[in-house]
Amino acid sequence: MFLDDYHSRTDSRLCITAEQASRFAKRVAGDFNPIHNPDARRFCVPGDLLFALVLARYGLSQHMTFRFLSMVGAEVPLAFDEDDDGRIRVRDDSGKCYLEVERSGDITRDEAVVEAFTRCYVAFSGKNFPHYLKPLMEDRGVMFNPKRPLVIYDSMGFSLERLDGIEPGLELADASLDVVGKRGDALLEFRIMADGEEVGTGSKKLVVSGLCDYDACTMDAVVEEFYRLKAAHDAEA
Repeated sequence: MFLDDYHSRTDSRLCITAEQASRFAKRVAGDFNPIHNPDARRFCVPGDLLFALVLARYGLSQHMTFRFLSMVGAEVPLAFDEDDDGRIRVRDDSGKCYLEVERSGDITRDEAVVEAFTRCYVAFSGKNFPHYLKPLMEDRGVMFNPKRPLVIYDSMGFSLERLDGIEPGLELADASLDVVGKRGDALLEFRIMADGEEVGTGSKKLVVSGLCDYDACTMDAVVEEFYRLKAAHDAEA
């Protein structure tokens, strides 16, 4: 399984090191958010890695909603459980819940289908910045604190018309940013395509904290640093 390099398992628990999480963010998601760097002061495991692990374990359902309730630190033993109410929850040994998943409809556990959908969504999701967020922030005249950029994964959900043998691609359908004080709620809506046909829709919500006035020169420097990091990683790969 392509996720084997990004987690380890001990008995009934799953564990993700900072290095594994960072590799997933960069290699699979193309996500260079500094919060996923192993030495980050507020390091957290990418939400997309938890998403991928849920699909690998429970399969792909036609309708799924993921709510990210808290950030996962490095090497936290995690239990993935399907509770009596039908929801899947990811918790640590103290009972703290980090992710809650609702699902309905048909399910496929075909590894090729699940992996194709996972890679497709994660590649789309990893483009949060600068591809989607920069134009939104510029339009609203706000930006995150460049010294402490904090973009948190709040939730995502999707609905598929069918599951059989699709080779999906995701397209951004619409994007908006609702600003309240120093907080911004970004909503990214997407279409799920297969062979030129729309086979589903979905959306992703992000929370951008510590907003300040937009500064084009500062933002250009942040974007330049993003592409510098990406180029350095690609050269090493």
